[in-house]
Order: sequence, then C-alpha cells, then structure tokens
Amino acid sequence: MVKIINETNVEEFLLEGFPAVQHLGKFFFVVLLLLYLVSIIGNTVIVTTMWMDHSLQIPMYLFLSGFSFLECCFTTSVIPKLLAIFLSGMQTISFAACLTQTFVFIALGVSGFFLMAVMSIDRYIAICNPLHYPSIMTMRVCFLLILLCCSMGIIVTTSLVVKVSQLSFCGPNIIKHFLCDLGPLTQLSCSDTSFVESLAFFLALFIILSSLAVTIICYINIAITIMRLPSAKERQKAFSTCSSHLIVLFLIYGSCIFIYIKPNQSNRLDTNREAALMNTVVTPLLNPFIYTLRNKQFRLALRGTIYKMKLLR
Repeated sequence: MVKIINETNVEEFLLEGFPAVQHLGKFFFVVLLLLYLVSIIGNTVIVTTMWMDHSLQIPMYLFLSGFSFLECCFTTSVIPKLLAIFLSGMQTISFAACLTQTFVFIALGVSGFFLMAVMSIDRYIAICNPLHYPSIMTMRVCFLLILLCCSMGIIVTTSLVVKVSQLSFCGPNIIKHFLCDLGPLTQLSCSDTSFVESLAFFLALFIILSSLAVTIICYINIAITIMRLPSAKERQKAFSTCSSHLIVLFLIYGSCIFIYIKPNQSNRLDTNREAALMNTVVTPLLNPFIYTLRNKQFRLALRGTIYKMKLLR
C-alpha cells in the first residue's frame, strides 16, 4: 500500500453520510443491506456460472465475469461503512483507512473503465471480424487484457493517492460524503490543492473520455456492420449480444461524468452523493439482471449450473 507521508493534525475523519435521512437510519440500513446482498449474490452467480459451465468459457463471458468480480469488490469497498453509518451512526474513519478506501475505490473504478473499453473492442472484433476473432481473442490474450486493465487502474490511482497523502490536514475533519472520495477529501486540506485537483481532473477526463471514445467508435462500426446483415434474425441476434453492455455503459458513464468531469469539485459535492450512490449501489445491482435476463445462452447455462448443484447434493 502507499506510504503515507503527511504532516497533519487530523488523525480521523467523520463521514457525513446522508444527514437529512439519518433519523431513518435503521430503515435505510435494511434497504441498503438487501440491495447490497442481492448485488453481491447476483454478480457472484455470474462469476460462478461462467467457471462451472464450459459453454461460457469464451472471451465475452470471461470479460463479463471479470467485470462482475470488480463490481463485487467495488461496492464492498464502500457499502459496509455506509451500513455502519445508518445502523449505529459510526461515522469515524481513521486517516489511513480513509486513504485506503480512496485507493481501492478509485483503482477498481479506473480498472472497470478500461475493462469496459476492452469489452467493447471484443464485441467489435466478434461482429465486424468474425473469421479472425478466434485467433485474436484467445483466452490467454483475454487474461492478459484483464490483468493490464487492473494494473493500469493501480498505477493511475497510486499517483493520485501519493499526492493526497502528502497534503496537510489541520481541520475541519467532516467529509461531506458517505465515502472517502478525492473531491471531498482534498477540500478539507489546509495545503494548496490546486495541483492535486488539476491532476485528478485531467486523469478523470482522460480515462473516462478515452474509454468512452473507444466504446463509441467500436459501436458505430458494430451498428454499421449489423445494418448490413442480410436477415432481420441475424441483425436481432447481433444486437442482443451488445444491448446489455450498452445499458450498463450508459448507467456507469452517466454517473461518473456527472461526478468527476468538472474542474471545481466543491460546487456540487452534495449532488455528488446521489450520483455516487447510483454508481456504487444501483449499477452493480442492475448489472447481473441486465446481462442474465437479456442473454438466452447465459440463462440456459445458469439453469444447467443450478441442476448440477442439485445433483451434487
């Protein structure tokens, strides 16, 4: 983990959470816990089914299982602390724990963006160059691409967290958020944060827009190829393999562009909380349902996996 080189009087922070509804904490605890469990179970089912069913051990489902695993880790880096805030009002978080959460949260998010771009490229090759697809997208290449996405996420995040760890924090210590994100955290520093904020903004701009540009270019070519297919049945089949991915992309990019693609983070910290809640709770929850309900091959594989598990009993 990143070494903390910091001169600060603040040893712990207070996560504000959602003060407007804190009096309904136990109710929101139950709701959030149910959503969290459904999200974890749903994404775990995707990973388990992929590894238990040989028919799904192809690049598209390998990328999907990798993305689902990242989603499990991503939501777990945030939601347990928010559950503690709702249940017992336990808002304190140590300086080291806060930086660790920042690192894990951002590293997983960045890795997810890179992986979504790779998934778009995978669909582009599969639909636009089907004859060359088996030789290009081998399982070894897919594993290496997933590893590269995760490595890039760690490298990018390390540069940011190192800079934040070198800031001074001399009070106040109330983070106006339910997690230790870069924006609300740097707002509490009594150092000059202009370089850190600029670095965070330009890295977010580059990561989000570059991965989005790759995705748009891939899907424009996919759309052109699909429209040229001779039969309506072929066009429907090709579109069905991409539609689920597009829905997830829309949800994730929409919330992240709203949160991170703006130079002055202090302007909308309050509204960032709602967007971050969608990004950390709603999207990971919808991800398994979107992919499984819209994918006939996965539904059949899931039934087969459930049947196998019953036989093992």
